Amino acid sequence: MTVAALTTLSEGAVIPFGGDRYTTVPAELAAAFRAGDQLHVVQSTGALLHVPEAIRSAVATEVDAAVDAFTQLRTVAPHAVQRFYTAFADMLADDTVWEHIEAANTDDVLRAEDQGRSTTRLRVSAQMREDMIAGLRGWAAQQETRTADGSADLIERVEHDGWNVEIVSAPLGVIGFVFEGRPNVFADAAGVLATGNTAVLRIGGDALATAQAIDQHALRPALRSAGLPGGAISLVGVRDRAAGWALFSDPRLALAVVRGSGAAVTQLGSVARQSGIPVSAHGTGGAWLVADHTAETERFARVVRHSLDRKVCNTLNVVTITHDRADELVPVLLQAADEAAATRGGHARVHVAIGSEGWVPTSELERRIDVRRAEQTAPEPRASLLPIDELGTEWEWEDTPELSLVVVDDIDEAITLFNTYSPQFVASFISADPAAHARFCDRVNAPFVGDGFTRWVDGQYALDRPELGLSNWENGRLLGRAGVLTGADLTTRRTFAHHDSFDQHR
Repeated sequence: MTVAALTTLSEGAVIPFGGDRYTTVPAELAAAFRAGDQLHVVQSTGALLHVPEAIRSAVATEVDAAVDAFTQLRTVAPHAVQRFYTAFADMLADDTVWEHIEAANTDDVLRAEDQGRSTTRLRVSAQMREDMIAGLRGWAAQQETRTADGSADLIERVEHDGWNVEIVSAPLGVIGFVFEGRPNVFADAAGVLATGNTAVLRIGGDALATAQAIDQHALRPALRSAGLPGGAISLVGVRDRAAGWALFSDPRLALAVVRGSGAAVTQLGSVARQSGIPVSAHGTGGAWLVADHTAETERFARVVRHSLDRKVCNTLNVVTITHDRADELVPVLLQAADEAAATRGGHARVHVAIGSEGWVPTSELERRIDVRRAEQTAPEPRASLLPIDELGTEWEWEDTPELSLVVVDDIDEAITLFNTYSPQFVASFISADPAAHARFCDRVNAPFVGDGFTRWVDGQYALDRPELGLSNWENGRLLGRAGVLTGADLTTRRTFAHHDSFDQHR
Protein backbone atom coordinates (compact mmCIF):
# COMPACT_ATOMS: atom_id res chain seq x y z
CA MET A 1 0.00 0.00 0.00
CA THR A 2 1.31 3.44 -0.95
CA VAL A 3 0.48 6.53 1.12
CA ALA A 4 1.46 9.95 -0.18
CA ALA A 5 0.28 13.57 -0.11
CA LEU A 6 -2.39 14.51 -2.63
CA THR A 7 -0.91 17.17 -4.92
CA THR A 8 -3.11 17.09 -8.02
CA LEU A 9 -6.56 15.99 -9.15
CA SER A 10 -7.54 14.76 -12.58
CA GLU A 11 -10.87 15.44 -14.23
CA GLY A 12 -13.03 12.34 -14.11
CA ALA A 13 -10.98 10.63 -11.38
CA VAL A 14 -13.08 8.16 -9.41
CA ILE A 15 -13.58 8.98 -5.71
CA PRO A 16 -15.19 6.16 -3.66
CA PHE A 17 -17.51 7.08 -0.78
CA GLY A 18 -19.98 5.44 1.56
CA GLY A 19 -18.36 2.04 1.09
CA ASP A 20 -20.21 1.11 -2.11
CA ARG A 21 -20.58 4.28 -4.20
CA TYR A 22 -18.37 6.64 -6.12
CA THR A 23 -18.33 10.11 -7.62
CA THR A 24 -15.97 11.72 -10.12
CA VAL A 25 -13.84 14.85 -10.00
CA PRO A 26 -15.36 17.70 -12.06
CA ALA A 27 -13.18 19.78 -14.37
CA GLU A 28 -13.38 22.97 -12.30
CA LEU A 29 -12.19 21.18 -9.14
CA ALA A 30 -9.33 19.50 -10.98
CA ALA A 31 -8.21 22.86 -12.37
CA ALA A 32 -8.41 24.63 -8.98
CA PHE A 33 -6.66 22.01 -6.83
CA ARG A 34 -3.03 22.68 -5.90
CA ALA A 35 -0.35 21.03 -3.79
CA GLY A 36 -1.03 21.81 -0.12
CA ASP A 37 -4.81 21.92 -0.60
CA GLN A 38 -7.17 19.48 1.10
CA LEU A 39 -10.01 17.41 -0.32
CA HIS A 40 -12.76 16.04 1.93
CA VAL A 41 -15.48 13.63 0.82
CA VAL A 42 -18.87 13.69 2.56
CA GLN A 43 -19.56 10.00 3.02
CA SER A 44 -23.34 10.33 3.01
CA THR A 45 -23.62 12.35 -0.21
CA GLY A 46 -20.34 12.11 -2.08
CA ALA A 47 -19.88 15.89 -2.04
CA LEU A 48 -16.27 16.91 -2.70
CA LEU A 49 -15.10 19.74 -0.43
CA HIS A 50 -12.03 21.69 -1.53
CA VAL A 51 -9.93 23.57 1.06
CA PRO A 52 -7.26 25.82 -0.50
CA GLU A 53 -3.90 25.89 1.28
CA ALA A 54 -4.20 29.62 2.13
CA ILE A 55 -7.45 29.04 4.01
CA ARG A 56 -6.05 25.96 5.70
CA SER A 57 -3.05 28.00 6.88
CA ALA A 58 -5.20 30.88 8.18
CA VAL A 59 -7.30 28.51 10.24
CA ALA A 60 -4.24 26.64 11.55
CA THR A 61 -2.85 29.94 12.87
CA GLU A 62 -5.97 30.48 14.98
CA VAL A 63 -5.87 26.89 16.29
CA ASP A 64 -2.17 27.37 17.16
CA ALA A 65 -3.16 30.34 19.33
CA ALA A 66 -6.02 28.41 20.95
CA VAL A 67 -3.72 25.49 21.84
CA ASP A 68 -1.23 27.87 23.45
CA ALA A 69 -4.03 29.69 25.29
CA PHE A 70 -5.40 26.42 26.66
CA THR A 71 -2.06 25.78 28.35
CA GLN A 72 -1.87 29.32 29.69
CA LEU A 73 -5.39 29.21 31.16
CA ARG A 74 -4.21 26.71 33.76
CA THR A 75 -2.05 29.39 35.36
CA VAL A 76 -4.25 32.49 35.18
CA ALA A 77 -5.62 34.14 38.31
CA PRO A 78 -8.79 32.45 39.63
CA HIS A 79 -11.04 35.45 38.97
CA ALA A 80 -9.63 36.33 35.55
CA VAL A 81 -12.39 34.54 33.65
CA GLN A 82 -15.02 36.24 35.77
CA ARG A 83 -13.43 39.62 35.02
CA PHE A 84 -13.48 38.77 31.33
CA TYR A 85 -17.22 38.09 31.32
CA THR A 86 -17.93 41.30 33.21
CA ALA A 87 -15.71 43.34 30.90
CA PHE A 88 -17.24 41.76 27.77
CA ALA A 89 -20.73 42.61 29.05
CA ASP A 90 -19.65 46.16 29.92
CA MET A 91 -18.24 46.65 26.43
CA LEU A 92 -21.50 45.56 24.80
CA ALA A 93 -23.40 47.88 27.15
CA ASP A 94 -21.27 50.83 26.02
CA ASP A 95 -23.26 52.81 23.43
CA THR A 96 -20.13 53.86 21.55
CA VAL A 97 -19.07 50.24 21.16
CA TRP A 98 -22.58 49.21 20.13
CA GLU A 99 -22.65 51.90 17.45
CA HIS A 100 -19.67 50.23 15.76
CA ILE A 101 -21.43 46.86 15.93
CA GLU A 102 -24.69 48.28 14.56
CA ALA A 103 -22.87 49.96 11.67
CA ALA A 104 -21.16 46.71 10.72
CA ASN A 105 -24.43 44.85 11.02
CA THR A 106 -26.15 47.32 8.70
CA ASP A 107 -23.50 46.55 6.09
CA ASP A 108 -23.99 42.80 6.60
CA VAL A 109 -27.77 43.09 6.25
CA LEU A 110 -27.55 45.19 3.07
CA ARG A 111 -25.08 42.75 1.56
CA ALA A 112 -27.32 39.77 2.38
CA GLU A 113 -30.39 41.52 0.98
CA ASP A 114 -28.54 42.29 -2.26
CA GLN A 115 -27.79 38.60 -2.59
CA GLY A 116 -31.39 37.58 -1.85
CA ARG A 117 -30.44 35.89 1.41
CA SER A 118 -32.40 35.68 4.64
CA THR A 119 -31.81 38.43 7.20
CA THR A 120 -34.28 37.21 9.84
CA ARG A 121 -31.56 35.99 12.21
CA LEU A 122 -28.87 38.37 11.03
CA ARG A 123 -30.18 41.71 12.31
CA VAL A 124 -29.00 42.89 15.71
CA SER A 125 -31.62 44.50 17.95
CA ALA A 126 -31.98 46.05 21.38
CA GLN A 127 -33.37 42.76 22.69
CA MET A 128 -30.49 40.78 21.23
CA ARG A 129 -28.06 43.19 22.88
CA GLU A 130 -29.80 42.83 26.24
CA ASP A 131 -29.76 39.04 25.98
CA MET A 132 -26.05 38.98 25.16
CA ILE A 133 -25.23 41.22 28.10
CA ALA A 134 -27.46 39.23 30.47
CA GLY A 135 -25.88 35.97 29.37
CA LEU A 136 -22.35 37.22 29.94
CA ARG A 137 -23.25 38.62 33.37
CA GLY A 138 -24.79 35.26 34.18
CA TRP A 139 -21.52 33.50 33.38
CA ALA A 140 -19.67 36.06 35.55
CA ALA A 141 -21.97 35.28 38.48
CA GLN A 142 -21.44 31.55 38.06
CA GLN A 143 -17.69 32.03 37.94
CA GLU A 144 -17.80 34.01 41.19
CA THR A 145 -19.58 31.12 42.89
CA ARG A 146 -17.24 28.59 41.36
CA THR A 147 -14.01 30.32 42.37
CA ALA A 148 -15.31 30.95 45.88
CA ASP A 149 -15.65 27.19 46.39
CA GLY A 150 -12.34 25.40 46.17
CA SER A 151 -14.09 22.05 45.70
CA ALA A 152 -16.16 23.20 42.72
CA ASP A 153 -14.42 20.76 40.37
CA LEU A 154 -14.74 17.80 42.73
CA ILE A 155 -17.37 15.36 41.49
CA GLU A 156 -16.84 12.42 43.82
CA ARG A 157 -14.47 11.20 46.54
CA VAL A 158 -14.15 7.49 47.34
CA GLU A 159 -12.48 6.54 50.62
CA HIS A 160 -10.59 3.27 51.01
CA ASP A 161 -8.54 1.89 53.90
CA GLY A 162 -5.31 3.84 53.65
CA TRP A 163 -6.03 5.62 50.39
CA ASN A 164 -8.65 7.57 48.50
CA VAL A 165 -9.68 8.43 44.97
CA GLU A 166 -11.06 11.78 43.76
CA ILE A 167 -12.90 12.30 40.50
CA VAL A 168 -12.74 15.89 39.28
CA SER A 169 -13.99 17.70 36.23
CA ALA A 170 -11.48 18.99 33.69
CA PRO A 171 -11.69 21.04 30.50
CA LEU A 172 -11.82 19.31 27.14
CA GLY A 173 -9.35 21.53 25.29
CA VAL A 174 -9.82 23.50 22.07
CA ILE A 175 -13.43 23.73 20.88
CA GLY A 176 -14.09 24.40 17.21
CA PHE A 177 -17.40 26.19 16.79
CA VAL A 178 -19.02 26.88 13.43
CA PHE A 179 -22.35 28.68 13.50
CA GLU A 180 -24.80 30.44 11.24
CA GLY A 181 -25.16 34.19 10.75
CA ARG A 182 -26.56 35.06 14.18
CA PRO A 183 -24.29 37.62 15.85
CA ASN A 184 -25.56 36.88 19.36
CA VAL A 185 -24.13 33.36 19.16
CA PHE A 186 -20.71 35.00 19.20
CA ALA A 187 -21.29 35.93 22.84
CA ASP A 188 -22.89 32.56 23.62
CA ALA A 189 -19.71 30.83 22.48
CA ALA A 190 -17.72 32.69 25.14
CA GLY A 191 -19.25 30.22 27.60
CA VAL A 192 -16.49 27.72 26.78
CA LEU A 193 -14.12 29.71 29.02
CA ALA A 194 -16.33 28.97 32.02
CA THR A 195 -14.93 25.44 32.14
CA GLY A 196 -11.36 26.27 31.12
CA ASN A 197 -11.66 25.54 27.41
CA THR A 198 -10.58 27.72 24.51
CA ALA A 199 -12.42 28.19 21.23
CA VAL A 200 -11.90 28.97 17.58
CA LEU A 201 -15.06 30.39 16.02
CA ARG A 202 -16.18 30.55 12.43
CA ILE A 203 -19.38 32.48 11.74
CA GLY A 204 -21.42 32.37 8.54
CA GLY A 205 -20.19 34.82 5.92
CA ASP A 206 -23.37 36.90 6.10
CA ALA A 207 -22.53 37.99 9.65
CA LEU A 208 -18.76 38.18 9.42
CA ALA A 209 -18.49 41.99 9.56
CA THR A 210 -20.75 42.09 12.62
CA ALA A 211 -18.70 39.40 14.33
CA GLN A 212 -15.47 41.19 13.50
CA ALA A 213 -16.85 44.38 15.05
CA ILE A 214 -17.79 42.48 18.23
CA ASP A 215 -14.36 40.90 18.22
CA GLN A 216 -12.47 44.17 17.73
CA HIS A 217 -14.49 46.50 19.94
CA ALA A 218 -15.68 44.19 22.76
CA LEU A 219 -14.11 40.73 22.91
CA ARG A 220 -10.43 41.65 22.37
CA PRO A 221 -10.51 44.53 24.87
CA ALA A 222 -12.26 42.30 27.42
CA LEU A 223 -9.62 39.56 27.09
CA ARG A 224 -6.82 42.11 27.48
CA SER A 225 -8.36 43.80 30.52
CA ALA A 226 -8.80 40.42 32.24
CA GLY A 227 -5.25 39.34 31.50
CA LEU A 228 -6.33 36.37 29.38
CA PRO A 229 -4.42 35.19 26.29
CA GLY A 230 -5.73 36.46 22.97
CA GLY A 231 -6.13 32.90 21.67
CA ALA A 232 -8.63 32.02 24.41
CA ILE A 233 -11.42 32.90 21.97
CA SER A 234 -10.58 33.73 18.39
CA LEU A 235 -12.52 34.38 15.21
CA VAL A 236 -11.55 33.01 11.83
CA GLY A 237 -11.79 36.08 9.61
CA VAL A 238 -12.42 34.18 6.38
CA ARG A 239 -15.72 34.45 4.54
CA ASP A 240 -15.19 31.33 2.41
CA ARG A 241 -17.08 28.36 3.87
CA ALA A 242 -14.00 26.20 3.26
CA ALA A 243 -12.71 27.76 6.50
CA GLY A 244 -15.23 25.64 8.39
CA TRP A 245 -14.02 22.47 6.69
CA ALA A 246 -10.42 23.39 7.47
CA LEU A 247 -11.25 24.02 11.12
CA PHE A 248 -13.18 20.78 11.56
CA SER A 249 -10.37 18.73 10.05
CA ASP A 250 -7.72 20.02 12.47
CA PRO A 251 -6.96 17.02 14.73
CA ARG A 252 -6.08 19.29 17.66
CA LEU A 253 -9.76 20.03 18.30
CA ALA A 254 -11.19 18.29 21.35
CA LEU A 255 -14.77 18.83 20.13
CA ALA A 256 -16.42 20.24 17.02
CA VAL A 257 -19.69 22.11 17.62
CA VAL A 258 -21.77 23.07 14.62
CA ARG A 259 -25.13 24.76 14.30
CA GLY A 260 -26.90 26.02 11.22
CA SER A 261 -28.86 24.60 8.30
CA GLY A 262 -29.26 20.85 7.95
CA ALA A 263 -27.10 20.54 4.81
CA ALA A 264 -24.23 22.58 6.24
CA VAL A 265 -24.33 20.69 9.53
CA THR A 266 -24.22 17.35 7.67
CA GLN A 267 -21.17 18.43 5.68
CA LEU A 268 -19.26 19.81 8.62
CA GLY A 269 -20.14 16.90 10.88
CA SER A 270 -18.90 14.48 8.24
CA VAL A 271 -15.57 16.30 7.92
CA ALA A 272 -15.02 16.26 11.69
CA ARG A 273 -15.97 12.61 12.18
CA GLN A 274 -13.71 11.53 9.32
CA SER A 275 -10.92 13.49 11.00
CA GLY A 276 -11.48 11.64 14.29
CA ILE A 277 -13.01 14.62 16.09
CA PRO A 278 -16.14 14.18 18.28
CA VAL A 279 -19.07 16.24 17.01
CA SER A 280 -21.99 17.97 18.69
CA ALA A 281 -24.29 18.88 15.81
CA HIS A 282 -27.25 21.26 16.05
CA GLY A 283 -28.95 21.59 12.71
CA THR A 284 -32.43 20.62 11.61
CA GLY A 285 -35.20 22.06 13.77
CA GLY A 286 -38.91 22.62 13.55
CA ALA A 287 -41.33 22.03 16.42
CA TRP A 288 -44.46 19.88 16.41
CA LEU A 289 -47.74 20.64 18.16
CA VAL A 290 -50.26 17.88 18.95
CA ALA A 291 -53.84 18.65 20.04
CA ASP A 292 -56.12 15.85 21.26
CA HIS A 293 -59.90 15.69 21.71
CA THR A 294 -59.75 17.50 25.09
CA ALA A 295 -57.61 20.42 23.90
CA GLU A 296 -58.83 23.81 25.13
CA THR A 297 -59.60 25.94 22.07
CA GLU A 298 -58.22 29.24 23.34
CA ARG A 299 -55.05 27.63 24.65
CA PHE A 300 -54.51 25.94 21.29
CA ALA A 301 -55.00 29.22 19.44
CA ARG A 302 -52.58 31.20 21.59
CA VAL A 303 -49.94 28.45 21.47
CA VAL A 304 -50.04 28.53 17.66
CA ARG A 305 -49.89 32.32 17.58
CA HIS A 306 -46.95 32.61 19.98
CA SER A 307 -45.01 29.78 18.32
CA LEU A 308 -44.89 31.60 14.96
CA ASP A 309 -43.49 35.00 15.95
CA ARG A 310 -40.24 34.41 14.01
CA LYS A 311 -38.40 31.64 12.20
CA VAL A 312 -35.76 29.89 14.27
CA CYS A 313 -35.15 26.24 15.13
CA ASN A 314 -37.90 26.08 17.79
CA THR A 315 -40.60 27.68 15.62
CA LEU A 316 -43.81 25.71 15.12
CA ASN A 317 -43.47 23.61 11.97
CA VAL A 318 -46.11 20.84 12.09
CA VAL A 319 -49.55 20.81 13.72
CA THR A 320 -51.33 17.51 14.40
CA ILE A 321 -55.03 17.49 15.34
CA THR A 322 -57.21 14.49 16.19
CA HIS A 323 -60.08 14.06 13.71
CA ASP A 324 -62.79 14.44 16.38
CA ARG A 325 -61.71 18.07 16.91
CA ALA A 326 -60.55 18.91 13.39
CA ASP A 327 -63.77 20.63 12.27
CA GLU A 328 -63.36 23.11 15.11
CA LEU A 329 -59.59 23.43 15.45
CA VAL A 330 -58.45 23.60 11.82
CA PRO A 331 -60.16 27.00 11.31
CA VAL A 332 -58.71 28.11 14.66
CA LEU A 333 -55.26 27.06 13.47
CA LEU A 334 -55.57 29.01 10.22
CA GLN A 335 -56.80 32.12 12.02
CA ALA A 336 -54.06 31.99 14.66
CA ALA A 337 -51.37 31.49 12.00
CA ASP A 338 -52.79 34.45 10.10
CA GLU A 339 -52.62 36.55 13.27
CA ALA A 340 -48.90 35.79 13.46
CA ALA A 341 -48.52 36.66 9.77
CA ALA A 342 -50.51 39.88 10.15
CA THR A 343 -47.67 41.44 12.15
CA ARG A 344 -45.74 41.32 8.87
CA GLY A 345 -48.69 42.36 6.73
CA GLY A 346 -49.56 39.01 5.17
CA HIS A 347 -51.13 35.58 5.56
CA ALA A 348 -49.70 32.21 6.58
CA ARG A 349 -48.71 29.48 4.13
CA VAL A 350 -50.04 25.98 4.95
CA HIS A 351 -48.99 22.54 3.70
CA VAL A 352 -51.77 19.97 4.19
CA ALA A 353 -50.80 16.30 4.48
CA ILE A 354 -52.49 14.20 1.82
CA GLY A 355 -55.54 12.61 3.44
CA SER A 356 -56.19 15.64 5.66
CA GLU A 357 -57.45 18.00 2.94
CA GLY A 358 -61.10 17.19 3.75
CA TRP A 359 -60.85 19.39 6.83
CA VAL A 360 -59.52 22.38 4.90
CA PRO A 361 -62.00 24.52 2.92
CA THR A 362 -61.61 24.07 -0.84
CA SER A 363 -61.34 27.83 -1.17
CA GLU A 364 -58.11 27.78 0.86
CA LEU A 365 -56.58 25.25 -1.54
CA GLU A 366 -57.58 27.39 -4.54
CA ARG A 367 -56.58 30.73 -3.06
CA ARG A 368 -53.20 32.37 -3.74
CA ILE A 369 -51.31 34.72 -1.43
CA ASP A 370 -48.15 36.80 -1.68
CA VAL A 371 -45.32 34.89 -0.02
CA ARG A 372 -42.36 37.03 0.98
CA ARG A 373 -39.15 35.05 0.81
CA ALA A 374 -35.58 36.33 1.10
CA GLU A 375 -35.01 36.24 -2.64
CA GLN A 376 -38.37 37.65 -3.77
CA THR A 377 -42.09 38.09 -3.12
CA ALA A 378 -44.28 35.94 -5.35
CA PRO A 379 -47.81 34.49 -5.38
CA GLU A 380 -48.08 30.94 -4.05
CA PRO A 381 -50.99 28.74 -2.92
CA ARG A 382 -52.39 29.61 0.49
CA ALA A 383 -52.68 25.85 1.11
CA SER A 384 -51.17 22.98 -0.87
CA LEU A 385 -50.97 19.20 -0.47
CA LEU A 386 -47.96 17.49 1.06
CA PRO A 387 -47.06 13.76 0.91
CA ILE A 388 -47.17 12.25 4.38
CA ASP A 389 -43.53 11.16 4.15
CA GLU A 390 -42.49 14.81 3.71
CA LEU A 391 -43.87 15.90 7.08
CA GLY A 392 -40.31 16.29 8.31
CA THR A 393 -39.64 19.18 5.93
CA GLU A 394 -38.53 22.25 7.91
CA TRP A 395 -40.03 25.36 6.34
CA GLU A 396 -37.44 28.12 6.18
CA TRP A 397 -39.54 31.28 5.93
CA GLU A 398 -38.62 34.92 6.02
CA ASP A 399 -41.76 37.04 6.50
CA THR A 400 -44.58 34.59 5.67
CA PRO A 401 -45.14 32.02 8.46
CA GLU A 402 -45.19 28.54 6.98
CA LEU A 403 -46.29 25.26 8.57
CA SER A 404 -47.75 21.82 7.91
CA LEU A 405 -51.05 20.29 9.05
CA VAL A 406 -52.01 16.65 9.50
CA VAL A 407 -55.25 15.23 10.95
CA VAL A 408 -54.89 11.91 12.80
CA ASP A 409 -57.12 9.33 14.45
CA ASP A 410 -55.59 9.65 17.94
CA ILE A 411 -52.48 10.74 19.82
CA ASP A 412 -50.81 7.37 19.25
CA GLU A 413 -50.86 8.05 15.51
CA ALA A 414 -49.54 11.56 16.13
CA ILE A 415 -46.69 10.17 18.24
CA THR A 416 -45.86 7.60 15.55
CA LEU A 417 -45.73 10.33 12.90
CA PHE A 418 -43.50 12.49 15.10
CA ASN A 419 -41.11 9.62 15.89
CA THR A 420 -40.98 8.62 12.22
CA TYR A 421 -40.81 11.88 10.28
CA SER A 422 -39.79 14.71 12.60
CA PRO A 423 -36.19 15.63 13.51
CA GLN A 424 -37.17 14.43 17.01
CA PHE A 425 -36.63 17.83 18.52
CA VAL A 426 -39.50 19.83 20.09
CA ALA A 427 -42.96 18.45 20.85
CA SER A 428 -45.83 20.32 22.50
CA PHE A 429 -49.03 18.60 23.62
CA ILE A 430 -52.34 20.40 24.22
CA SER A 431 -54.75 18.32 26.27
CA ALA A 432 -56.84 18.61 29.43
CA ASP A 433 -56.23 14.93 30.27
CA PRO A 434 -53.34 14.30 32.70
CA ALA A 435 -53.19 10.62 31.73
CA ALA A 436 -52.83 11.59 28.06
CA HIS A 437 -50.00 13.96 28.96
CA ALA A 438 -48.19 11.17 30.80
CA ARG A 439 -48.68 8.84 27.82
CA PHE A 440 -47.43 11.48 25.40
CA CYS A 441 -44.34 12.34 27.44
CA ASP A 442 -43.47 8.68 27.85
CA ARG A 443 -43.77 7.73 24.18
CA VAL A 444 -42.71 10.76 22.14
CA ASN A 445 -39.01 10.59 21.24
CA ALA A 446 -38.05 14.22 21.85
CA PRO A 447 -35.57 15.89 24.19
CA PHE A 448 -37.86 18.94 24.60
CA VAL A 449 -41.50 18.37 25.53
CA GLY A 450 -43.99 21.00 26.71
CA ASP A 451 -47.66 21.88 26.97
CA GLY A 452 -47.55 25.43 25.59
CA PHE A 453 -45.78 27.52 22.98
CA THR A 454 -42.78 25.86 21.36
CA ARG A 455 -40.43 28.84 21.46
CA TRP A 456 -39.58 28.22 25.13
CA VAL A 457 -36.85 25.84 23.94
CA ASP A 458 -33.83 28.09 24.38
CA GLY A 459 -30.96 27.75 26.84
CA GLN A 460 -30.95 31.33 27.99
CA TYR A 461 -34.74 31.72 28.07
CA ALA A 462 -35.39 28.43 29.89
CA LEU A 463 -32.25 27.82 31.95
CA ASP A 464 -30.63 31.28 32.21
CA ARG A 465 -27.58 29.86 30.44
CA PRO A 466 -26.44 31.00 26.99
CA GLU A 467 -26.43 27.96 24.75
CA LEU A 468 -23.99 26.66 22.20
CA GLY A 469 -26.79 24.70 20.60
CA LEU A 470 -29.95 22.63 20.99
CA SER A 471 -29.66 18.96 20.05
CA ASN A 472 -32.34 16.93 18.36
CA TRP A 473 -32.49 13.15 18.65
CA GLU A 474 -32.73 12.49 14.92
CA ASN A 475 -29.18 11.17 14.83
CA GLY A 476 -29.16 9.48 18.23
CA ARG A 477 -28.93 10.47 21.87
CA LEU A 478 -25.47 11.85 22.59
CA LEU A 479 -24.82 11.30 26.29
CA GLY A 480 -24.43 14.63 28.10
CA ARG A 481 -24.31 16.56 24.83
CA ALA A 482 -27.99 15.98 24.08
CA GLY A 483 -30.56 18.63 24.92
CA VAL A 484 -29.16 22.08 25.72
CA LEU A 485 -25.41 22.38 25.22
CA THR A 486 -23.71 25.20 27.12
CA GLY A 487 -20.15 26.07 28.01
CA ALA A 488 -20.67 24.45 31.40
CA ASP A 489 -21.17 21.06 29.73
CA LEU A 490 -17.78 20.98 28.01
CA THR A 491 -15.85 18.98 30.58
CA THR A 492 -14.26 15.58 30.93
CA ARG A 493 -13.18 13.64 34.05
CA ARG A 494 -9.83 13.10 35.72
CA THR A 495 -9.18 10.61 38.53
CA PHE A 496 -6.57 11.21 41.25
CA ALA A 497 -5.38 8.78 43.88
CA HIS A 498 -3.68 9.50 47.23
CA HIS A 499 -1.92 6.68 49.07
CA ASP A 500 -1.09 6.97 52.77
CA SER A 501 1.54 4.24 52.53
CA PHE A 502 4.22 3.82 49.88
CA ASP A 503 3.98 0.08 50.48
CA GLN A 504 0.38 -0.24 49.30
CA HIS A 505 -0.09 -2.89 46.65
CA ARG A 506 -2.73 -5.23 45.21
